[in-house]
Amino acid sequence: MLRIGLTGGIGAGKSALSTTFAKCGAVIVDGDVIAREVVQPGTAGLAALVEAFGADILLPDGSLDRPALAAKAFADDEARQRLNGIVHPLVGKRRAEIIASVPEDSVVVEDIPLLVESGMAPLFPLVVVVHADVEVRVRRLVEQRGMPEEDARARIAAQASDEQRRAVADIWVDNSGSPEELERRARELWDNRILPFAHNLSKREIARAPVRLVAPDPTWPDQARRIVNRLRTACGHRALRVDHIGSTAVPDLPAKDVIDIQITVESLAIADELAEPLLAAGYPRWEHISEDTARADARSTVDRFDHQDDESLWQKRIHASADPGRPTNVHVRVDGWPGQQFALLFVDWLRNNPDARAGCLAVKREAERGAGGDISAYVAAKERWYPDAYRRAWAWADSTGWRP
Repeated sequence: MLRIGLTGGIGAGKSALSTTFAKCGAVIVDGDVIAREVVQPGTAGLAALVEAFGADILLPDGSLDRPALAAKAFADDEARQRLNGIVHPLVGKRRAEIIASVPEDSVVVEDIPLLVESGMAPLFPLVVVVHADVEVRVRRLVEQRGMPEEDARARIAAQASDEQRRAVADIWVDNSGSPEELERRARELWDNRILPFAHNLSKREIARAPVRLVAPDPTWPDQARRIVNRLRTACGHRALRVDHIGSTAVPDLPAKDVIDIQITVESLAIADELAEPLLAAGYPRWEHISEDTARADARSTVDRFDHQDDESLWQKRIHASADPGRPTNVHVRVDGWPGQQFALLFVDWLRNNPDARAGCLAVKREAERGAGGDISAYVAAKERWYPDAYRRAWAWADSTGWRP
């Protein structure tokens, strides 16, 4: 099952986007619909709202007077938090019940208006944010929903900012244009990213990136932060730390467009326990890779770890993203083992040594030219540089007092 978190500010067009996804075959779990369901007359949710905000939020027939509730709940931050504290747990429980009832191979799109505000974004393998400028949203709310302009602006101001939404968005969909333009974008997104992602996930297959170096992407650190948050959530207490590693973690260094992440754990047994949680988060395991073979070749270049010649200390587990839109490698290594330490050192060494960066780039360019698009050939050519790099990096660490 691929779960997608869909959000956006009021009036941005979440419902229109989810409608197109539904036409494509998605199962839609609408947070607004559920939020209305859990406060129907006779529910514990409605009783809790009356206790918190007063009986004057009810209509004569005993149902919820939503404008009356909004006038109170959006008056200040404390009132809004009180509202969220009542409704969010009820919505979450009902959402889980619905998801548990759908087929396992479904694409589930969860339309959650306050996904950012509730901190739920890391729970999803993919987060889609639909966006429209504030003035466009105000006009829609006034013209299409009959909302007073002052109320519309207050509702918009009470929600997350565009910057906060961008921070969690794997996909940013602009909906400032026509409904036809939004539907076209939605279908392209479905066909080119969501369906391939769902297919890969169901087959436990990874999304491979082209064997091609690209110019540094200034958004790599932001993308990595989203992935790190997602992985921390998936792993919970079993992850001692989660770090952005590899070439994309080094500013201004051309690299393959692949984000490398390292999860540090206490043991390989715990690494194996993480296989299913990481799969659910969108990261199947590469079963055929179980060690840092190139780093094992480097072990004779420096004597710093106890029992360094023990090949078991170079074992790891590796997962990779099933999302074709964001190739990612996730290395799961044991705390204090040579490979885990060097992955952290490597980034700091390159960041602080221009000559090392230049050497790394030269080796990668040569490997790229000789690989002919073959990833195995590229890796083999590139990794021949690592034994000397391993020795030089640890010499730098000793001279600077570096610690992970």
